[in-house]
Amino acid sequence: MTENTQQQPASNPELPTQYAPAEVEGKLYERWVERGYFEADAKSGKPPYTIVIPPPNVTGSLHLGHAFEHTLIDILTRRKRMQGYETLWQPGMDHAGIATQNVVERELAKEGKSRHDLGREAFVERVWQWKGESGGQISGQMKRLGDGVAWSRERFTMDEGLSQAVQTIFKKLYDDELIYRAERIINWCPRCLTAISDIEVEYQDDDGELVSIRYGGGDGEADSIVVATTRAETMLGDTAVAVHPADERYRHLVGTEIELPLTGRRIPVVADEHVDPEFGTGAVKVTPAHDPNDFEIGRRHGLPNLAVMDERAVITAHGPFQGLDRLEARSAIVAALRAEGRIVAEKRPYVHSVGHCSRCKTTIEPRLSMQWWVKVGPLAKAAGDAVRDGKVRIHPQEMEKRYFDWVDNLHDWCISRQLWWGHRIPVWYGPNGEVVCVGPDDEVPTGGGWHQETDVLDTWFSSGLWPFSTMGWPEQTESLAKFYPNSVLVTGYDILFFWVARMMMFGIYAMDGTPPFHTIALHGMVRDQFGKKMSKSFGNAVNPLDWMDKYGSDALRFTLARGANPGVDVPIGEDWVQGSRNFANKIWNATRFALMNGATVEGPLPSAEQMSATDRWILSRLNSVVAEVDAYYEDYQFAKLSETLFHFAWDEVFDWYVELSKTTFMGGGEAAKVSARVLGEVLDTTLRLLHPVVPFVTETLWTTLTGGESVVIADWPEDSGFRDAAAEQEIELVQRVVTEVRRFRSDQGLQPGQKVPARLTLDGTALAPHEGAIRQLLRLQPEGESFHATATLPVAGAEVVLDLSGAIDVAAERKRLAKDLAAAEKEKAQATAKLGNEAFLAKAPDNVVDKIRGRLAKAEEDIERISAQLSALPGA
Repeated sequence: MTENTQQQPASNPELPTQYAPAEVEGKLYERWVERGYFEADAKSGKPPYTIVIPPPNVTGSLHLGHAFEHTLIDILTRRKRMQGYETLWQPGMDHAGIATQNVVERELAKEGKSRHDLGREAFVERVWQWKGESGGQISGQMKRLGDGVAWSRERFTMDEGLSQAVQTIFKKLYDDELIYRAERIINWCPRCLTAISDIEVEYQDDDGELVSIRYGGGDGEADSIVVATTRAETMLGDTAVAVHPADERYRHLVGTEIELPLTGRRIPVVADEHVDPEFGTGAVKVTPAHDPNDFEIGRRHGLPNLAVMDERAVITAHGPFQGLDRLEARSAIVAALRAEGRIVAEKRPYVHSVGHCSRCKTTIEPRLSMQWWVKVGPLAKAAGDAVRDGKVRIHPQEMEKRYFDWVDNLHDWCISRQLWWGHRIPVWYGPNGEVVCVGPDDEVPTGGGWHQETDVLDTWFSSGLWPFSTMGWPEQTESLAKFYPNSVLVTGYDILFFWVARMMMFGIYAMDGTPPFHTIALHGMVRDQFGKKMSKSFGNAVNPLDWMDKYGSDALRFTLARGANPGVDVPIGEDWVQGSRNFANKIWNATRFALMNGATVEGPLPSAEQMSATDRWILSRLNSVVAEVDAYYEDYQFAKLSETLFHFAWDEVFDWYVELSKTTFMGGGEAAKVSARVLGEVLDTTLRLLHPVVPFVTETLWTTLTGGESVVIADWPEDSGFRDAAAEQEIELVQRVVTEVRRFRSDQGLQPGQKVPARLTLDGTALAPHEGAIRQLLRLQPEGESFHATATLPVAGAEVVLDLSGAIDVAAERKRLAKDLAAAEKEKAQATAKLGNEAFLAKAPDNVVDKIRGRLAKAEEDIERISAQLSALPGA
């Protein structure tokens, strides 16, 4: 434990009888911000500790997943600040191109307008206006949660400095021939009228139809092939049929042409390894302009790309289907094929996975389109090598495989979006086909015929620069020199590929080979208490503000932290938050009791010789907990460190130590003063250990206890090395006696507060000095003249003799225990028989056998316990 130089002894400290989070949290946070505790000084001589916020979209509010992630980051940064680091938690928000544009378009629709009615410049101005009005909601939620971010450094991915960074790196990539323009298949939203990234595509099972169509000659003719499809409308764009090279059924057709129904065209039959001969008929239609796999087949075989739909997914191919929406065309084409006798089979409904736009839920259309691309090969290799070489650590380590699977097989990245809101691509086209990329220091071409590219960049392009663009890059700022690279990135495993990999590629490329962070700590997703994904459509989504209003921010934070095992999803239910509220109340009440009994941080700790075994035990345990918690922090084990603190604070400090010390406090004198100082030390350290997880209640209690300015800037506890194994063993014996007798009392149906006469034989044991505390904890009265020894419990080398006469109905209790004993013996017999059956053991799965072994062990334990209870009953 460390000596805290900021604390002063509190004079006559008082606390309200109950903790009211709503009355203190907002005021405390305002005070922290006003005093600048969360700001970071680039000129400081302290070692840096940097974390950037995964920038939430400006479109809405924080959901429970955000609250979870922010809690983990805040826990890390609060601890490092207390450890003396110059700590920067960089805040900000993402402009969220397509999401934000959709929100504002919906607002316009309420006015009976579209963005086209306003024009591009006026529409973008309208988006900025909306951002100014709505962007503060997220900041308010972050403050409610207690986020210790450097508010003076707040950034937005469309602000002037970040826009300059985007233009700079685009120009650099373009000049290095790592950005190019080409026609490729992309995810296209016919409603949003833009290409979208893979992460913006949500897959769900839809009811469709699978139709099998005969291409080529008539039924039974040798030159016919049957293909199956769920998208019959795309057959108008077929330019081949593909089969596997080794498929003997179609070898005679490879290299020939067959008739494409309804079109009057003939298309080739090609052999391609991509085709699975075991799936369906072993033949597939090839539509290069409307399917990514078909596009690749088309490239390999030099097939034409025939687009048959426009940007709104309306059929453009000449003929009877021209002008129909894709779904209308699908039904019409199937009907026409059926009329010609071309339909071999139909399956309805046919459930299959279909991609939808995550913003508007429209079915995605793969579309051949001219777009801007990043050539990711060399960038992805560098990002993979940084992890392989140990420059960057992914935690938990088993997530490395996912990362390598992604970066080692990464396709070129489509970075252009057909939107108006976003970073407009800095490329100008001239009247004679000239193409000029303009950097932030370049002159924009002028004169007749010059115009800028209308597309904007994918949102992930600018957010990929976040770790260094927020520090002022491309300028070589003091902040960049001090705080780059980040110490750790805390984010969900779901965006390992989309955001993390892009930051790795851009950071290494822009910052002379230096990766953007030392460690990538991945967490899971928040689920409901049954492990189900939280969603408004499922009716299980939770607004974190609701739980914070009801139970306090600390309660929500502690619940989230207790579930945070690395890389594992986190179930959460309201009753768990209520339990965490109870923990905050327990901390409050225990500290209040301690203050009422003179707990103090004033003066040095008494020597070990002055302390009781109880005092030495709790200090020994305290130091062990400090060491355990530090180890868990270094391994990002938030659940384990929270659980350790919970049980230490509630069980060992508030229940055992406080209760064991009550007799000392009641006795007064020098021993009471020693224990009061020890209790003050333990509470001081425990509150500092708990502070990063539950900052509000610990701030109130710590400042009251110590008189210090703020626990936010207090020293983080250190393990002093003090251990007392003998004291720990001695108190463990006390705990064992109390626990065993309490269990016996409960089994006999005695109320917890019911007093029972007892004789304690403790002489010659380590328990002797603790007789007063044991009697108080167990509600044991002195034996008296009329004492009748009716139950004897040998525990831990001592003997507790109880007088239960008149306290229980012995006959009824004996009958109840006999019934329980018979049930336990029957369970033992059944488990023993199964485990003795060789045929059963040979066939049963290991987990089933292990379960039966567990039942046997439990039955044997119950038999021993119940037999002991029967023996202890009067008249046994």
